[in-house]
Amino acid sequence: MPAGDSRGSQLLPVLGQLVRFLRQLEGPDNPSPVALSVLRRLGRDGATRLTDLARLERASQPGMTQLVGRMEKGGLVKRLPDPSDGRGVLVATTAAGRELVERTNAHYVATLDALFEELDPGDSDAIVRALPALTRLAEATRRT
Repeated sequence: MPAGDSRGSQLLPVLGQLVRFLRQLEGPDNPSPVALSVLRRLGRDGATRLTDLARLERASQPGMTQLVGRMEKGGLVKRLPDPSDGRGVLVATTAAGRELVERTNAHYVATLDALFEELDPGDSDAIVRALPALTRLAEATRRT
């Protein structure tokens, strides 16, 4: 199969456009995409060392330190002593950070729902039917 006809080459531009749309979409509190990603990760994975956050988010250590500092001042995260290493610090989300993620997600959902309303019902149904397969594709990324 020629590269231009592969499944990946067909899916990549669509996913790229959707990701750009979501990153540019201004939420109710306008968190940066990186801040939102950090809050989602902390909400999903729990308290995490700052060095691990930087690595997982593909950010520099100084950049993540600055971001966490701003988020801490905004009441979105808190620093906790690492119980396994007295010198280490963990970063955890706060109730305000979790609420920000919930508000932002609700805004994104409402925006996507409005876009679905603009589609032909057949297209909308086709996307919904594809969601289980797309979910499995997303889950496969965790194994690579």
